[in-house]
Amino acid sequence: MADPSPPKGKLISHFEDRSIQDHGPGWSNLWDTGNSSLWDRGKPSPALIDTIESHQQTRDDCLFHPIAADGRRKRALVPGCGRGYDVVMLALHGFDAYGLEISATAVKEAEAYASAEMEHPRPYNFGQAARATADESSRGTARFVQGDFFRDDWCGDDAKFDLVYDYTFLCALHPTMRRDWAGRMASLLGEGGLLVCLEFPMYKDPSLPGPPWGLNGVHWDLLARGGEGVVSGGRGDGVKEEEEEEEQGSFVRRIYVRPERTK
Repeated sequence: MADPSPPKGKLISHFEDRSIQDHGPGWSNLWDTGNSSLWDRGKPSPALIDTIESHQQTRDDCLFHPIAADGRRKRALVPGCGRGYDVVMLALHGFDAYGLEISATAVKEAEAYASAEMEHPRPYNFGQAARATADESSRGTARFVQGDFFRDDWCGDDAKFDLVYDYTFLCALHPTMRRDWAGRMASLLGEGGLLVCLEFPMYKDPSLPGPPWGLNGVHWDLLARGGEGVVSGGRGDGVKEEEEEEEQGSFVRRIYVRPERTK
């Protein structure tokens, strides 16, 4: 017979008695004590790689092209970037990429990873079609900064990005912070900017404790509806039903992708 009260995971136990204000230091503590293996994937997101490469062939297909219409290189941001796998991958695909981390230890490790990887990138940074065409002249830069995502002291009041990527950041935040997350994302994006979210985890009941917190239905509620992002259940496809209320959020969906590769 299954245990009706299975043991809590280490991340849940680490945060369950902390105040919301103490979550940032809580993540820093995990980095400082060598516990990043609890979430570290060891490579960039294959889903993001494939999405970028399938929509990056020409500047006319401009969603993921790294060069803007005025000729400047686009700026990309990865909040909660960890060791910087996705930051480096974005730089190798032509973006000037920035990784944000609340932990000084994480920033140091990301800088070390980027220094080696930008010099000798491994095949996992590219899809099959792009490996033969990747060249050094088309690369952007990878930079890392320590700071609190919700504050301006790490970026300045006028900092804007063309692309922001979130995979494991929102699911690490307490549900009461989701509305602030959406507002902050809107403020960091420049005109026509793109917020790219890999919805994870979708299998977990949103009412269960985290991190990671279940996000099934959360992105649509936050971004399209302008809701609080606290849902009792969600549609995995993120498509609103006809009888539901009109969208009042700050974001409009540009593209929806079901990636073939996620691991």
